[in-house]
Amino acid sequence: MKIIRYILLPVVPIYYLVTWLRNTLYDLGIKKSVSYDFPVICVGNLSVGGTGKTPMIEYLVNLLKDEHNIATLSRGYKRKTKGFQLANETSTVETLGDEPFQFYNKFKDDILVAVDANRRNGVENLKSLENAPKVVLLDDAYQHRKVKAGFNILLTTYSNPYFKDLVLPTGDLREPRNGAKRASIVVVTKCPESLSDSEKADIINHINPEAYQHVFFSSIGYSEIVFSNDKTLNIEKLNRFTLVTGIANSTPLVKFLKDKKLDFEHLNFKDHYNFTSGDIDELCKKDLILTTEKDYMRLKQYMSLKAKLFYLPIQVVIDDNLKFNKLIQDFVRRS
Repeated sequence: MKIIRYILLPVVPIYYLVTWLRNTLYDLGIKKSVSYDFPVICVGNLSVGGTGKTPMIEYLVNLLKDEHNIATLSRGYKRKTKGFQLANETSTVETLGDEPFQFYNKFKDDILVAVDANRRNGVENLKSLENAPKVVLLDDAYQHRKVKAGFNILLTTYSNPYFKDLVLPTGDLREPRNGAKRASIVVVTKCPESLSDSEKADIINHINPEAYQHVFFSSIGYSEIVFSNDKTLNIEKLNRFTLVTGIANSTPLVKFLKDKKLDFEHLNFKDHYNFTSGDIDELCKKDLILTTEKDYMRLKQYMSLKAKLFYLPIQVVIDDNLKFNKLIQDFVRRS
């Protein structure tokens, strides 16, 4: 795969030019962005792959849901439906996609969960609802510039920050690095707990934020409790098990489990993987399965796995979270 990426290096300037031109047309107002008279917060990234958007959306939901009527709006990646869909009791992972379905399962009594590949159409549909939300959280919409969010949160991982990357197809960036200037907040995600102040300062120096921008650092917080359909267990009580992951980067999770000296095998699938009947047959042969919350949304429908399937929740842990929270809350109140 790396060899192919190097072979495609001559394509990088073309991709760069096309994405730079697109952004310039939006910046100049030649291509139109629609803004709204209520708070719209976008969570996204410059790169492909997992930067922690799902736990960040959940963090924002928990921060705001008690005071505001909130909706999340996602693309609904790999769903089998088209157009605008509003989650309800008949929704499945096939109609919403795994991450929105996770939002709905977790917060269905508190928020609205919607999907639409056309974010502008999605926002308009949400506005037309009788119980229209007062705050919309756009999930993975940093490049969807038809909607002009009032507040952009850009995520970049500690292990592969955007300022060290190239645009596709040789690198992982969806657009040039200067797209980061649209962000109100830049969060360096998946940081080690041992990250020093001097290393943070060095990263901030590379980001070189504008006067209006704030930089934060976050890490992944893993639960000590695993959950199934009808019970919970302390993770230390797990005997030998099979870890099943279909996420962009399973390395931090594997490290967490190994650090606890747990005995497991790891079956690693592609991000947003659709499990086949053959996969399910193989998993049925396992005695105990631990998976991520996102993958659990795809696997829990199989009754043959019900008694042996557990998931491990995660949450984002933000350094200087009080300042971060205040920036978000102040924006929502002002808007």
